[in-house]
Order: sequence, then structure tokens, then C-alpha cells
Amino acid sequence: MGNIIKLFYLVCVCLKNSFMLKNNKKIKTKYIFVVGGVISGVGKGITCASIGRILTSNGYNVSAIKIDPYINLDAGTMNPVEHGEVFVTEDGDETDQDIGNYERFLNKNIYKENYMTTGRVYQTVINKERNLEYKGKCVEVVPHIPEEVIRRIKLAVEKEKAEIMLVEIGGTVGEYQNLLFLEAARMMHLAEPENVLFIMVSYLPAPAIIGEMKTKPTQRAVRDLNSAGIQPDFIVARSQASIDAPRKRKIAIFCNIQEEGVIGAPDIDSIYEVPLNFEKDNLGKRILAKFNLPDRGGELKEWSAMVKKMKTAIKTVKIGIIGKYFASGDFCLTDSYISVIEAIKHGAIANNCKPILDWINTEDVEKNGIESLKQYDGIIIPQGWGSRGSEGKISAIKYCRENNVPYLGLCYGMQMAVIEFARNVLGFKNANSEEIDQNTPFPVIHIMSNQKEAIDKKHYGGTIKKGGWPCQIIPDTHLAIAYKKKFGKETVISERHRHRYEFNNEYREQYEKAGFKICGVSPDNQIVEAIEITNHPFFIGTQFHPEYISRPLDPHPLFVEFIKVCLAKKD
Repeated sequence: MGNIIKLFYLVCVCLKNSFMLKNNKKIKTKYIFVVGGVISGVGKGITCASIGRILTSNGYNVSAIKIDPYINLDAGTMNPVEHGEVFVTEDGDETDQDIGNYERFLNKNIYKENYMTTGRVYQTVINKERNLEYKGKCVEVVPHIPEEVIRRIKLAVEKEKAEIMLVEIGGTVGEYQNLLFLEAARMMHLAEPENVLFIMVSYLPAPAIIGEMKTKPTQRAVRDLNSAGIQPDFIVARSQASIDAPRKRKIAIFCNIQEEGVIGAPDIDSIYEVPLNFEKDNLGKRILAKFNLPDRGGELKEWSAMVKKMKTAIKTVKIGIIGKYFASGDFCLTDSYISVIEAIKHGAIANNCKPILDWINTEDVEKNGIESLKQYDGIIIPQGWGSRGSEGKISAIKYCRENNVPYLGLCYGMQMAVIEFARNVLGFKNANSEEIDQNTPFPVIHIMSNQKEAIDKKHYGGTIKKGGWPCQIIPDTHLAIAYKKKFGKETVISERHRHRYEFNNEYREQYEKAGFKICGVSPDNQIVEAIEITNHPFFIGTQFHPEYISRPLDPHPLFVEFIKVCLAKKD
């Protein structure tokens, strides 16, 4: 009897191993191209990130690429009001904000190989031509530009060892700027039809005066895509309300896709609900079926728990964000600070509360004073450049310091805190940053030594300090308390940077004697990475950007601690 049981056990083990090998064998990389229709800003990036989350939860190694149709070599010199936030990767690339969405949803780092612009593609092709790498051929827009796009996509796949690669093409179909990227996608589909599929994210307006959801703009967009030689496999129907059955049928008939391929995507409260919403239409399973890939049985359990925690929180905390990249004509845009906004949400989820966020224009503080700030449980001043609005930020910081209001300064927000303390505590009249006043008698913030030459030569793009750099956490500080909860005894961590100016070490001793603690430094102790005020509930400034590495499933400890203190002070 014992031998029979042993034999049965061995057979079960063999069958299990055989099943695992079958389901984990190396697959040929699959590509999902995501394009936009009707209007920009319709949610291609979140769609891409959400599909990535679904497929990652199903056990696949997934990554994502963003293609920007701009001539710029990177996003570093783009106006944040026009283009949105510049997101910095761990390896120092200045990218589109959607790379940040990919990192937050996939819960992994995305690298420079996963971001390309028209400028980068053309520059590479021209350099190759100059180096005779085309061996005397006449270099043409087609096929050489699309071939370079494909080479870059394959390079990103190789680095990531991705089983499924999502490729978001910026802009909307029908625009001249992205035609060559669509051509690259068409060429890839021609070469590997079983490994490439297309998703169009299109908008279905419902004009109030008509009272009906209209599909005609989407039909027109699909025809534009067809004219580029591409037929979508799925259409993600973005709309204010859920798409109904008659509209689904109409899109299916006139856009030449299966009715099941029309995926509802109505407006919702949080972007983190999008993957769950897609799964109502079984988008993940339908994609796997299209690729003839096995369903590995993964579910969005961890993600669902996070979303439920976010939606059921009862307590609230009111945070004011003071910046200068909000205004665009008569509209208030928040994309310039999207990583900060999301990091606050992550910290709130960890503390079982909901954040109420207000955008405060720093120039309004300069005109109207700090009276409006008294309603907030905490204040954050994020990144910024130049002199405009700096005095408003300094006034707000003085209010936080003197009234024990929790304060978190990020990059420029730290630098402004250094200036405020110099003026109002150390008595350094007219102290300033060299970025704002090159003739200040007290340059407490000055240009980094290796940056001066770049500025003198007017080399601005791609020359600042950026990417992940090590930071030594000083023990027995508020910063150390926050980091210990995540990193334990580890005292050197990596944080991402994007700056050209820094704390002037000539004044370091005077600051520390006055209670302005240096709580984070570079491992060689030469660069001040973080500061705090010791006799304050929470007053921390960081030269780095903790918001870049905060994720909903892995919130940054600084934002968790900041929200925790704001809640405690409120209670």
C-alpha cells in the first residue's frame, strides 16, 4: 500500500512539473500598440498602464513604451503647462508623464530604452548616415525611420526580457506627426501578424443639446487608422457614461470589429479603478485569447484590495499644493504635478484616509497673503524653476514653520525653505538662490560646481543632475523614522533627482546650530540631500523627488509619514 501511495505521489509531481513547464515556456514577445482617436488626453497612458497591470497580475512579464511625436530629444525642455510633468527614470531619462503611470501601475522601474521621440529617432538615423552605416544607400523617411523605431522597440524588449510589450503612440490618428510611428506598427504587424494587435482609445461625446452618445467621431477615427493600413482589434470607448448595447453594435458594424472588442471605459473617480473596470468586459482574457496565450489564472486581488481601501476610507485630510504651473488660460491644469498628487494619494491609502487637494497659485499668495492657508492640515511645495512666484512660496513656508503646520518641500520646495530660514531665523537679509539673484550677498543655494560650465555655454537640455543617486540617512532624525518603516536598518537609499542648484555648504554649520538639521547627505557628505527642523511636528525638505518612486502598492515612506502627521495634528 505504501509503495502505491509513493507511486501516486511521484506521478502527481511529474504531472505538476510538466504543467508548469508547459505554462512557463518561453513565448515569443507579443506587442500591443495603443493609439488614440477623436481627441488628445483621452486616457491612452492610463489604458496602457491598466492593461499592463491586468497582464502582470496574470503572471506575464510586461513592460511599456511611450512614443512622443515631438522633435524634442526628451521632455526636459518642454513647458510643463503645455506638456505636463517631466518624469525622471532611475537611469536619468527625462520623459513623458505616462512613463510614471507605467511605473505606478506595473510596480516596476521603466528605463530610458522605453521612451522615444521623433527627435531621438531622426538624430540616430542621421548619425548612422554620417557614419556610413547605411553603406552608401539613399537614406529615406520610409523605410529607414520606421525601421529605427522598430529597432528601438526590440531593444527595450531585449533589456526587459518582456513577454508582452505595450507601445503607446502619442497624439491621435490622422495627425501628421505620428504617421511614421503608425507605419512602424504596420510593418511589425505585417512581419508578425500573430504577435501584434492594436487598441484604439477613442472618445464618444454625448452633447447635452442632443442627449445621445455619438459614435460617428470614432467611426471617422477608425477610418483614418485604416488608411494607415491598420485595423484595430479592440476599441476602448471613453465616455462620460457607460456605453450601451446599441452603441456597441453600431461601432462593431461600422468599425469592422467584434462586438466583444468594444470595451467600456466611462469616467470614474480614480484611475486605479480602470483595470477593474476593464475586467468587467474581460479585456485581459480577450487579449490572451487573441495571442493564443494561456490564462495563468492571475487575479487583481492585491490591486482590488488597494482600491477598496481607498474608496471605503472615511477620514479626510486637507492638503494645499502651492505651485506655479497650474494656470492655462481660464483653466486649472494639474498634470504638471501628477507624481506629487498620486504620491499623496498613496500616502493617504496607507493611512486609511482620503486626501482633499487644493491647488494654490504661488502668485496669489504673493498678492493676498497667507490667510487662505489656514484651512489646510498640511502644505506641500513641489518642484519649480526660476524666480516667478518664489516670494509667495517663502511666505507660505514661514507660515508653516512658525505655526507648526506640517510641511513637505520637494526639490525647489527644499531650496525655498533654506532661503526662508536664512532670512527670518539666521538674519541673512536678502539671502537667496543664485538661480533667482546672482548678486545676493548670501547665496545659501548656489549652482552645482559641474553645472556652471553648462549654463555659461547655454547647454540647458539634458545637462542637469538627474536620475537615481544614493542618499545617506542621518540617524535620530524625523527622516530616519519615516524611512525605517520601509527600509529597516538600511541607511543608504536611492532617490531620483532633477536639479541644477544645491545647498551651499559654506553655511552648513550656522544652520545646524540654529536647529535646522541636515538629515540626508550624499555618501561622501558633500551634497545636502534633505533638511528638517527638529522642534516641529513635520518640516522636511528634500533635494530629491520622492514622488517619482511612490506607487499605490508600494507608497513612499515620506508621504506616508507626512499624511500620518497631518492626520494626527488634525485630530
